[in-house]
Amino acid sequence: MDSSYNVLLIGGGGREHAIAWKLKQSKHLGNLFITPGNPGTEQAGVNVKIDASNFDEVTGFCKEHQIDLVVVGPEAPLVDGIVDHLEENKIAAFGPKQSAAMLEGSKEFAKEFMLRYNIPTADFSAFSSDEFDDALSFVQSKDTYPIVLKADGLAGGKGVFICENEDEVKKRLNELKTGSAVSGAADRLVIEEFMEGEEASVFVISDGHTSHIIHNAQDHKRIGEGDTGLNTGGMGAYSPAPVLTEDLLEQVRQEIVEPTITGMQLDESAYSGILYVGLMITENGPKVVEYNCRFGDPECQVILPSLENDLLDLIVAAVEQRLDEVKIQLDSAYRCCVVLASEGYPEKYEKGKEITGIESATEESLIFHAGTRTKNGKLLTNGGRVLNVVGSGNTLKEAIDNAYAGAEKVHFDGCYFRRDIGHKGLQKV
Repeated sequence: MDSSYNVLLIGGGGREHAIAWKLKQSKHLGNLFITPGNPGTEQAGVNVKIDASNFDEVTGFCKEHQIDLVVVGPEAPLVDGIVDHLEENKIAAFGPKQSAAMLEGSKEFAKEFMLRYNIPTADFSAFSSDEFDDALSFVQSKDTYPIVLKADGLAGGKGVFICENEDEVKKRLNELKTGSAVSGAADRLVIEEFMEGEEASVFVISDGHTSHIIHNAQDHKRIGEGDTGLNTGGMGAYSPAPVLTEDLLEQVRQEIVEPTITGMQLDESAYSGILYVGLMITENGPKVVEYNCRFGDPECQVILPSLENDLLDLIVAAVEQRLDEVKIQLDSAYRCCVVLASEGYPEKYEKGKEITGIESATEESLIFHAGTRTKNGKLLTNGGRVLNVVGSGNTLKEAIDNAYAGAEKVHFDGCYFRRDIGHKGLQKV
């Protein structure tokens, strides 16, 4: 790879700041544009205003600015078919095509796929939105709690409900049916058995044929300490996850990753891009909780700093189907990410709070912007998840300590963060 590449990165959250930060380090990067970006991505490239849901507008920008490669951060454009559209217009794009992105776009699709290819996962049943009475009857017939309800479509990490009793099932079914924030994703509903164990996630890069595990992490989805309260997009992560031993990672590769990539090929939907495999490590071995068709957020923020490969080289190798020539190289450090959130998230919260202390926080940690904006020279909150503070260390404890040392130096009104990120990992090292 000798030439330089002009890149358009789509997305504006913490994941995209981490991707932009890593791409900026490539000796093969030409111009980097990010849409919509955030104040953090401005440090790596040029933020531009393009409607990423308008694929013709994206294509027009790419042609005007001689973009060689589009990197798609979030899931919605992938599920909507942006890669198909770009490739039809002879623009290289990193991410799965629409048919392959259905692994995240429809939980029912993913569960049927796993059933077809004997990939270990929880038992399930699926119902349409006009069958919710049947869904309740199904739950009552099982009479086993907890039980998991999942909106079939994309819901920003907020479409999963773990119900402890029948009353909670009725409440969640009613929410999904009538105007909840995720009702649009709940045209169909997947009900599955609750899996006991510890969660972890594995991140895979694939060119449709060859695949490599990049790294692994453990996310913290719940808003409250001790994994309590509502599900969120993610309140923190650490990497690597000690629960994933070398033997378990090899089992995941053989029993889950390779059958997934092969199965997609057999279904004539070859999977190219990043595949996130959410796992539950049960007493019967690893099982798939969910697939995502992109880097996790905030897992991306702890994985990319560990990657010693040139990220742009890696992406181009995937796009050109040359991953068989590549070996993944990681450093030996642990990393921990603490998400600083707005008070009230994942429900109602206020925006526009002034943020201070980032400069001093960077002495201990990396800071990735998620929900921020600038106004009159001041940095303000602009989302539920505001900043990602990433600490590194030779041990997991050192990484956690450095992340929290950085987090304590950042201030905005109503700042909230969990104080137990990584504690499960500490019990295993």
